[in-house]
Amino acid sequence: MRLTAFALLLLVTDAAPAADVAPAPREIAVADTSPKEAPKFRLPGEAGVGRLVPDVAFTDLAGKPGKLSDFRGSKFTVVAFTNTTCPLCKKYRPALLRLEKEFAARGVSFLFVNPTKTDKPGDHGFAGRYVHDTDGVLTAALGATATTEVFVLDSARTLQYRGAFNDQYGLGYALEKPRANYLVTALEDLLVGKQPVVQATTAPGCELTSDAAKLPRVALTYHARIERIVQANCGECHRSGGVAAFALDTYDSVVANKGMIRKVVNKGTMPPWFAAPPKKGAHSPFANDRTLAESDKNDLLAWLASDLKEGDVADAPLSRKYESGWLIGKPDVVYQISKPIEIPAEGVMPYQNASVETTYDEDKWVQALEVQPSAREVVHHVLVFALPKGSRGTGGEAQGFFAAYVPGNSGMVYPEGYAKKLPKGSLLRFQIHYTPNGKATKDQTKIGLIFAKQAPRYEVRVAGIANPMFTIPPGANNHKVNASLPVIPFETRILALFPHAHLRGKAAKYDLRTPDGKVTTLLEVPHYDFNWQLQYRFAEPVHVPRGSGLSYVAWYDNSDKNPANPDPTKAVKWGPQTHNEMHLGYVEFVLDARSTNENFDFPKPEVKIPKGGIVIPEQFKNGLKRFDTNGDGKLDEKEIDALPPAVKNAVLEYLRHTTSE
Repeated sequence: MRLTAFALLLLVTDAAPAADVAPAPREIAVADTSPKEAPKFRLPGEAGVGRLVPDVAFTDLAGKPGKLSDFRGSKFTVVAFTNTTCPLCKKYRPALLRLEKEFAARGVSFLFVNPTKTDKPGDHGFAGRYVHDTDGVLTAALGATATTEVFVLDSARTLQYRGAFNDQYGLGYALEKPRANYLVTALEDLLVGKQPVVQATTAPGCELTSDAAKLPRVALTYHARIERIVQANCGECHRSGGVAAFALDTYDSVVANKGMIRKVVNKGTMPPWFAAPPKKGAHSPFANDRTLAESDKNDLLAWLASDLKEGDVADAPLSRKYESGWLIGKPDVVYQISKPIEIPAEGVMPYQNASVETTYDEDKWVQALEVQPSAREVVHHVLVFALPKGSRGTGGEAQGFFAAYVPGNSGMVYPEGYAKKLPKGSLLRFQIHYTPNGKATKDQTKIGLIFAKQAPRYEVRVAGIANPMFTIPPGANNHKVNASLPVIPFETRILALFPHAHLRGKAAKYDLRTPDGKVTTLLEVPHYDFNWQLQYRFAEPVHVPRGSGLSYVAWYDNSDKNPANPDPTKAVKWGPQTHNEMHLGYVEFVLDARSTNENFDFPKPEVKIPKGGIVIPEQFKNGLKRFDTNGDGKLDEKEIDALPPAVKNAVLEYLRHTTSE
């Protein structure tokens, strides 16, 4: 069996009694005692990305006075900290000189800041203005933490990137060439109107401390502070043409919704993020953590409780531009289902399937993808499967998908060196779940793809860990269901986790067990929300040694205490509609793209199929009847062998449990 079997292997266990207790939020311990230090991801909000940088005054080494606003005519300004004594500054100096020359011709200005009071800059060699920040004002205004740190400001002095130049040099190590060009990549993205994939990192170097007393204060007004907070944390959805019910892209719209904003921010339900918080003082392990930074939360609530000053429009941030509505930027290619699908005003619609043929005669590597329904208000989710040319299969939920659209997740941009493979001649199968909302409409969903410029080092794939054999008793308020991949027969790294349930979903947890017996909780979601089925994307991929096991556990509330419960008096089983349930934990993982042809053997379940076949269980008739080719209500050995791998494994595991009882 080829390596793709990881995305198909579904090993399940029986549901646990309802008395089991859902997990409480767990504090994630972070410890790092290594003397070596490389750049590490930082949450943009915590790092101050998106803030207005005060317009501080300075005098450069040539004796010329200036302000940061002097650079407003440039597309972007790089403020690079450096000095002549720090070993890492010396190593980065040649690359910084080359970068200045390259990007100055593209409308990017450079300001070099030497924060070391006792340093003697001399002939620094840079073309841009050079400031010896002996009074520490620029250091304080930017909050610089290291002598190698770089900052990128736009023409409105909004901080767009801060952190390391690249990862070639750090404390205790040096590489022949960088693996991640953070600053260059950020500038390239910004110059074409895209938000950088990585917006903030730490910067290994000689440590700096700034004097908080010298930090200029930014006025707590809408244009100087609040507009940037809303734009960075709410604008993706709450914008004209966005998925949210109303826009928050003007002063008047924010003021009109101030009560609701205050409520959801106080409760922590917006911005939507449901992972258990890390230990106090530790960093979140997730790159897409939407948690509102504490300083942003405090300022937003303080402004909402004040006289709501609008401030000077000259302090406003630049408007974010969305390329034809695409969050990922302009796609290289767009595939749209051929005919609009009609959605009635009421009732329940079964899953809709539509296929689109691709036309490429070679494999393509996809670095960014986005699924866009034309009628978002009635689309609950979309899964897109890349199936072999000529395939007639539909692709099941538990099988790894190629792309997805769910509330809160519609697009994905992978970093440099990572991509998904779209095999030549693939058939894109759209599986769409509609939820009528009282008004008849039509939808014609599409997917946009941006191709990688070159073959990646790592191939991205998706696996599903599922248990379709559960029954949630009526009234059960904390019913536990388990599923697992007991043995992963190859080494890999996990990029993201994506728990999926329906209206009775309550909590979820992923645990990794390594061959040495150590168990690590990768993700806990103590309060699952069906309306926001988020991906939890790791800042640093999780290493999974060969022979490890991965488990997915979820808890369900089928009681009358769950206000979203369609009917607490009925037992609930697996099914595609929202009044049914699912137990499904997706895992996005990576493999070395240069060695993915290696074969691995998975142990086949030793299950004896009864003569004459097995009767299809009542709860699975809708999903399995299309595989019952002779229409006898059973699946015989030949029909089971023809099942999609994920479905086949689930059926065999069901037999294992039912025949062993």
